[in-house]
Amino acid sequence: MPKQARTTKYQPRKAIPLEKGKSRHEDGMEYGRMLTAPEVAAYRVIGATQPKHLADEIDVPGLLATLRDHAKAVSSGDLSRVEASLTNQADALQSLFVGMVERGLRQEYHAHVESFLRLALKAQSQCRTTLETLVNIKNPPLVYAHQANVTTGPQQVNNGVWPNLARETKMSKTQLSGAAHELRQDTRASGAASAIDSSLETVETFNGAANARG
Repeated sequence: MPKQARTTKYQPRKAIPLEKGKSRHEDGMEYGRMLTAPEVAAYRVIGATQPKHLADEIDVPGLLATLRDHAKAVSSGDLSRVEASLTNQADALQSLFVGMVERGLRQEYHAHVESFLRLALKAQSQCRTTLETLVNIKNPPLVYAHQANVTTGPQQVNNGVWPNLARETKMSKTQLSGAAHELRQDTRASGAASAIDSSLETVETFNGAANARG
């Protein structure tokens, strides 16, 4: 008879893995780096929000490695997990909205009805915002910016996920006249030229009077 594979009981590791350095200073730096690492912060929150029977089953090094993989995927441009998270969050918020509406409609007192329906509408609003974020990730909006130096018309700007970062530059009425491409006359330059001409005329008059007296 073939030998059966020996099964080992799952024993989750609970210690945060640290790389030993050559000195106590390096060990302290490594501990500080891990304590402030984003994946460790996420692990602490995840562990605190889980029921005890699930928190006891968390393998700390494995969870930290998973969280690092998630961050690397986003950095490399893979947003599949982000899209899945937003979709699932929208589903959860939709379920919360329906549950709050049902509980609110079962209440006898107006104040209780109003409280539950207010929570339901908050969940509905968050659900809508989550779905809008998902749509913006899948189909980034296009923003048209008008440049001050207009030669070929509006230029198309792909604004990516965050449309509020774009700035629309409008034409300044103080730089352009009523015509679309006609620059206003520079009155300061003509004024300066008039002042120079007046000075030259004064000098010529003075020189002429001096020659007459001579």
